[in-house]
Amino acid sequence: MSTLAPRFQITSDDIDTVMRRFYARIRAHEVLGPIFAAHVSEWPEHEAKIGRFWKKAILHEDGYSGNPMMTHMGVAQMRAHHFDIWLGLFDEVLTETLAPTPATSFSALAHRIGRGLRLGIEDRDKPKGTVPIFT
Repeated sequence: MSTLAPRFQITSDDIDTVMRRFYARIRAHEVLGPIFAAHVSEWPEHEAKIGRFWKKAILHEDGYSGNPMMTHMGVAQMRAHHFDIWLGLFDEVLTETLAPTPATSFSALAHRIGRGLRLGIEDRDKPKGTVPIFT
C-alpha cells in the first residue's frame, strides 16, 4: 500500500463507476466501438484492468502492470484523431459522474496521457525517416 496522497480526491469505487460508464459508451460508439471490439472480448476484465491503471496513476495503488503506449501502438486501426473522440467521451462521463473538482482533475490527467499516446500514434504513422514530433 502506498503512503503517497492521492493526486486528487476520488475513490476507487468512483474510478470503477467511470470505467463502467465510459466503456459502455465506447461499445456503442460508431467509430471507436468496432476498434475496441476487435481487441477486447472480456469487457469486465478490460474495465478492471484500465481501472487499475487509473488507480495507480491517481491513488498510487499497486495492481497495474502494462505498457499503454505499446498496447496502443499495436492497434493497427488506431489513428491519432481517435484520441479526440476518446477524450470527448471520457470528459462527458467524468462530468456526469463526478463532482466538478475531481472531474476537472481527472480530465486534465487523461488529456496529458492522451497527448502522449496520440504523439506515439502520429509518429508510428509517419513515413519512415521523418523527424519525430515532440510537442
